[in-house]
Amino acid sequence: MKTKLDDLAQRKEEALRAGPEKAVNRQKDKGKMLARERIDYLLDEGSFHELDMLARTRFAEAKDRPYTDGVVTGWGTVNGKKVFLFSQDFTINGGSLGEVFAEKIHKLMDLALSVGAPLIGLNDGAGARIPEGVVSLDGYGGIFYRNVQASGVIPQISVIMGPCAGGAVYSPAMTDFIFMVRESSHMFITGPNVVKTVTGEDVTLEELGGATSHSSRSGVACFVADDEAAVLDEVKTLLSYLPANNVEPAPVVEATDDPKRLCSDLASSVPTESNEPYEIKDVIAQIVDDGNFFEYHANWAKSIVCGFARIDGQAVGIVANQPTVLAGVLDTESASKAARFVRTCDSFNVPLLTIVDAPGFLPGVDQEHGGIIRHGAKLLYAYAEATVPRISLIIRKAYGGAYVVMDSKGIGSDLVFAWPSAEISVMRPEGAADSLYKDEIATAADPKAKRKKYVEDYRENVSSPYIAAERGLVDDVIDPSETRQKIVDGFAMLASKQGDVPQRKHGNVPL
Repeated sequence: MKTKLDDLAQRKEEALRAGPEKAVNRQKDKGKMLARERIDYLLDEGSFHELDMLARTRFAEAKDRPYTDGVVTGWGTVNGKKVFLFSQDFTINGGSLGEVFAEKIHKLMDLALSVGAPLIGLNDGAGARIPEGVVSLDGYGGIFYRNVQASGVIPQISVIMGPCAGGAVYSPAMTDFIFMVRESSHMFITGPNVVKTVTGEDVTLEELGGATSHSSRSGVACFVADDEAAVLDEVKTLLSYLPANNVEPAPVVEATDDPKRLCSDLASSVPTESNEPYEIKDVIAQIVDDGNFFEYHANWAKSIVCGFARIDGQAVGIVANQPTVLAGVLDTESASKAARFVRTCDSFNVPLLTIVDAPGFLPGVDQEHGGIIRHGAKLLYAYAEATVPRISLIIRKAYGGAYVVMDSKGIGSDLVFAWPSAEISVMRPEGAADSLYKDEIATAADPKAKRKKYVEDYRENVSSPYIAAERGLVDDVIDPSETRQKIVDGFAMLASKQGDVPQRKHGNVPL
C-alpha cells in the first residue's frame, strides 16, 4: 500500500506543478498570479476542494500530457459562502481549451447548478486548442449551453485575468458579471493583426480589447480594478450582496446604521432649480447604510447610476439618474445598462430602489437611428417584469416617458415617494407653457411676465407632486430628511411580497 500511496503523492505533486518552469516564470514576470494562487487568494483559507486534479488529455497527438489539462476546478467558500470555480492555467498550453479541459468545466457547471451555488470563472487562456479542432469547439458549445441553463438560477461571475479571445469571450458575455484588470486582461473576437488585415485599422491590444475600452465604451466589463488582488477583492464584495441562487432571499446582515436616522443634509444636497446639476451618489450615500455603495458599470453610460448597497442590513439594488452627466437623461446605453441591472436584481431576489430625477430621453438623429425606442423598451420591460420589492423616490424631475420608465406606479412600483420639490408631468413647465400658450404669450403686453405666470400655473396645477398624490400615483409626499426612514420601513413591509408570474414559456424582451 505504501508504494501505491507514494505513487499517488507523486502524481498529485506533478499536478500541483504541472506548468513548465519557463512558462511559470513568464507569468510571474508579467506581475500575474498563477492559477492556484488566484484560487488561494479568493477562497477562505483551507476551503478549496479540487476536482479532476489528475485529469489529462486523451488526444493522441499531444506531445505531453500534464495533469489538470490547463484548468483547475473545484469548490470552496468565500466569507463562508459556498462557491464553485475554475481557474485557467496559462502555463499549460497557454490555458487553451481542449476536450478534457472542457469536460472538467462542464462537470463543475453541472454541479454548481444542481447544488445551487455561485459559479466563478477565472479566465486566462488562449481560446480553443487548435490541434484538437472541432472537439475543442464542441467543448465551448457545451459551456455556452450550460451558461444559458444556469442563467437566472445561480450567479455567474467571470473574471478576465489575461487574454480571452474568439469564441472564448461568449461564455463570459453570457454570465451575470464581468470583471477585468487594467493593462493585463483583454477580450476581443479578432485581434489587432486581423483587424489590420481586414479593415486597415491600426489598433493596439489595449485599445481594442483592454479593460478601459470595455468598461467605458463597449459596456462589456462591469467592474475594473488596477491589479489582480484588487479585482478578486471586488468579487468578494459582490458576492456579499447576492444570494446563492434564485430561490434564496437576498442577504441580510446585522445593521450597523440606525434605521431611524434622519438625513438632515439631504435637502440641501439637491439644488432647487431643476436644471442645476448635483452628484446623485452623494444622495445615495446619505440614504444607504454607512454610505457604502458598490457601483456597477461605473465608467459606462454615466447618465444613470446603478449599484448595490444595504438598507437596514438588507442588500438592495439602486438605479438613479445622474444629473452631472447629460442632466440625467436616458439614452441608448444608459437604458440598456439599467435594464440589465434591474433584470439581474430581479433574478436573484434583490429589492430595487429607484431614485428619479429624469428630464426625459436624449433627443437626436443618432439616438433615434441607434434604437432609443428599442433600448428604452428594454428598461420598461425589465421594470414591468420585476417581481421583487420595488420602491421609487422622485426627488426632482420626472418628465414624459422617462417618468413612466423609471419604475412608476403605472408599471408596478410597490411604493412611490416624492419630495415636495418633485415635478411630474409630460414635459418641463417652461416647455408646456410655450406649447400651450404660445399665442397668448406672444400677444401679451409683457410676454416675459405672462410666460412666467403660465409656467407657475402649470407647475402648481399640473406637475406638482400633490396632483400625483391626489390620484394615488404617489403614495406619499415626504420631507427629504425622512427619506431613509420611509425607505427602511417600506422595504420591511414589502419583505413578504409574493410575485405572480404569468404562465408562459418566456416573455419576448425587445433585445
